[in-house]
Amino acid sequence: MSDDRISIRLTNIPQAASDLPNAWRWIKAMLFSGRRVLLEARTETRSAKQNRVMWSCLTDLSNQVTWFGKKLTKEGWKDFITGHLDGQDLVPNMDGTGFISIQRGRSTSQMTIKEMIAVIDLCHAFGSDKGVIWSVTSLGINEVDQDTGEIMGGVQS
Repeated sequence: MSDDRISIRLTNIPQAASDLPNAWRWIKAMLFSGRRVLLEARTETRSAKQNRVMWSCLTDLSNQVTWFGKKLTKEGWKDFITGHLDGQDLVPNMDGTGFISIQRGRSTSQMTIKEMIAVIDLCHAFGSDKGVIWSVTSLGINEVDQDTGEIMGGVQS
């Protein structure tokens, strides 16, 4: 904890009841010393592991799926998949010869853990339907026991 910032990850009620009084003491001290305090409470955003799994899935899609005659980049697949969460608008292009899709939504870096699970699940559902053979990383596997083949970790964490 630095002198000018505190960060507390709350995971359950007993832990919150224990840690929040300490945060209040810090806030009170800052205010008494004439400093301003910005207090923000929000749902935790996606994990680094989820981000790695998502990009691995997008890479697998990019390498293995042709969508209506087109190969999409990883970034193109990201727009395609995340567009299914918040929707997209189809608008005429600048010269009126076609249409472009404008995504309504947010960057995945601002998504909650639950929203990122939905993104990864969409990747897996769509890709599996298209015959994608997922890389170990896309399945979120940390390690496979070499003797038993047991998966030692998964996507959710």
